[in-house]
Amino acid sequence: DQSKPPRPHWYERYIQPCVAELLGSALFVFIGCLSVVEDTGSTGRLQPALAHGLALGLAIAITGGI
Repeated sequence: DQSKPPRPHWYERYIQPCVAELLGSALFVFIGCLSVVEDTGSTGRLQPALAHGLALGLAIAITGGI
């Protein structure tokens, strides 16, 4: 007789992914907005692009396991 694996708790199934998505998106938007607050002419498009890439990588690394 094969026993079924236990079902995840409702918090792990519904709430935790939503909270992870909220925190990841907030971090992405927050860092992205901060990257262009002090926009100098010398940085051009490189600074916001690198900041968004770093924010996206950080959000994935933090919330990727969820």
